[in-house]
Amino acid sequence: MGLYSTGSGAGNPLSSASMSTTPRHLLLRKPTPRHHQLGFLSTFASPLLHISSGSRACNSSCQRSSTENIGRKITCSLLKVEDNANEESCELVSGVELSVGEGVDSINAYLFKAVKNNNGTGILLLSDIFGFEDSSTREFAYRVACSGYNVLLPDLFRGDPWTKDRPKNLFDKWISEQEPQRVAKDIATSAKWMVDEFLAAGISKKLGLIGFCFGGGKVIEVLAQDQGAYFGIGVSFYGTRIDKSVASNIKVPILFISGDNDPLCPVNVLESIERSIGRGSRVVVFKGRGHGFAHRPQSFEEDEDAEQAFMMMRNWLNDGLVANTC
Repeated sequence: MGLYSTGSGAGNPLSSASMSTTPRHLLLRKPTPRHHQLGFLSTFASPLLHISSGSRACNSSCQRSSTENIGRKITCSLLKVEDNANEESCELVSGVELSVGEGVDSINAYLFKAVKNNNGTGILLLSDIFGFEDSSTREFAYRVACSGYNVLLPDLFRGDPWTKDRPKNLFDKWISEQEPQRVAKDIATSAKWMVDEFLAAGISKKLGLIGFCFGGGKVIEVLAQDQGAYFGIGVSFYGTRIDKSVASNIKVPILFISGDNDPLCPVNVLESIERSIGRGSRVVVFKGRGHGFAHRPQSFEEDEDAEQAFMMMRNWLNDGLVANTC
């Protein structure tokens, strides 16, 4: 493994020396969908997502066998652990499928919520072309939540994500049907929903924004439009179809993570955007890595780099969203 990093900040917020690892291989139980408005800061009972017993632990409680807790439900609020909640269970992550927005503007989404160690900070995660139900994307969202966050994963494709069994010659037609204005509106609806939920609880923290591939490209557009209103920091993993012309409008730092063997996300494009943004933005390039390695590793070597990329992202989010508000 090799990597190199460029950035406009004087410091290096990407050191992972003090960060513990979180599990890559998880047993996720999909709960019964709840297609309704749900204030995630209110107390509610939701199924827990458990770590398989052979995985590395995300914290001390997760180190115990998960088989002791499979099937349990608990009642916890976002910011307070109920007295009747099992301490071990509350270390885990809860998940629920819900609908955000109203009427024709409502979209489905999945919310991962750290239970006991919740830091009261929201993350909006924008998926790749395989959508919000994809297991690799949901596993990644789980791991982010296990670090203390509330992660909202919206359905950017309105029930019609790209699937690997479709003929490749249909891709251009499919992607052209993902109307940019509609996608932008759905992302804005998701962000507003999170901000409104936090404000209702008296919390005015900025959100973090993460995106992969298709979603990684949208990170640039969203932050350029937002200009620091909702979001305080961004992470773009090997973004595709990036609009470089809007980069100078971005008012918050972005961490770009990619490989130097990725024709869909040229390194020189990322470096150009990083220079346009400034504000401590940084480009980290993993040598020999191609598209999707950080959330879809295909080998032991890619898995090691995926772990390092995750740690860098986690430090970046902590320094930009959590440490600065303590």
